[in-house]
Amino acid sequence: MQIRSFSTADEQFNPEALNRAHFVAVHCNMLYDLSPLSLDRLSAQVHGATSCLGAMTQAGVTEGAAFFAIEDELGAYGTAAEAFDTDPVGSARSATLSALRRADRIGETPDLIWVSSTPGFEEDVIRGIESAVGRDVPIIGGSAADNTISGDWYVFDKSQRFAAGVVVSVMFPSRSISFAYHNGYAPTEQGGMVTCVEGRRIFEIDNRPAFEVYTSWTDNALGVTAAPTGSESILSQSTLWPLGRKVADMDGVSSFLLAHPATAHGDGSIDLFASVEEGEFLTQMSGTKASLIERAGRVATLARAAGRMETQPIAGALMVYCGGCMLSVRDRLGQVVGGVSESLDGAPFLGTFTFGEQGQILGAGNRHGNLMISCIVFG
Repeated sequence: MQIRSFSTADEQFNPEALNRAHFVAVHCNMLYDLSPLSLDRLSAQVHGATSCLGAMTQAGVTEGAAFFAIEDELGAYGTAAEAFDTDPVGSARSATLSALRRADRIGETPDLIWVSSTPGFEEDVIRGIESAVGRDVPIIGGSAADNTISGDWYVFDKSQRFAAGVVVSVMFPSRSISFAYHNGYAPTEQGGMVTCVEGRRIFEIDNRPAFEVYTSWTDNALGVTAAPTGSESILSQSTLWPLGRKVADMDGVSSFLLAHPATAHGDGSIDLFASVEEGEFLTQMSGTKASLIERAGRVATLARAAGRMETQPIAGALMVYCGGCMLSVRDRLGQVVGGVSESLDGAPFLGTFTFGEQGQILGAGNRHGNLMISCIVFG
């Protein structure tokens, strides 16, 4: 196995290197024109999605496109994209089965599934994939993103592109893999139960208006004292104050899955970028810019440790880094890249900036969350 990762910002960018690959992940700024690259002519399986304001590799951050190319004669890879239409669960299942056919591995269980979907139906996508391959296969990836949260994101394979859809890649690499999926936030002592919710909109926590409770928990850290008369984005202000759901407790260490508050409404409700259930307990989480910068490198270290790869050379890594976190530390992304590169001993990697993150949590299975970081390491 050989892995190359490079971007359009590299001085010696040479797309000819893609011709030797068996699998290529492409994550790009929504404004970047990929057509001159003729990805449809590649023999490789191509998995693509837009990434907020660009992507990162071991060489730094690009405002264009980044590529992660795997050459693996002894492995097998398959990729397929599907539009959502009216059945996201069915679309994800269909894409997974098509990807298995393209890998010539129908009926077999992948070592890992890399997924990108457009925001809004991530929980459905996980259910659809699991209906095809079972619940034990790690599903890791992130939601496509644009630059202004205006819905200009898209996903693609080498022959199709969808503004509302999913792209699924099944991986049967010839080398071992390991991964980690974590957040860079700490729980506070504040928390309460969801008492009224519809989809991704929370109306009440502890039988009180959700926004009223949230502002009290954060001690008005958002700078908004009352619910707006209409609807108002709080996405930027709430990045360091997400809501957490404890989904696992292993050896006394709790794992929290995060939900990012996106919009406050005049009726006191809050829209999230993830779904929660009535009766679910939410914990107020808090973070700092320093923790978000340092966490990417730590997650890469944890991914190596999970596969006992701390001392052995690795071929490369795929990383998902929340777009909201990226925007909060954008002026210090060089430190994020440096931390990841140090943890990976300089191995090639691709990092995409997403509007939702999917991963597998020990004791909780495959889940969708916000403001999360994941890393897949290829031995």
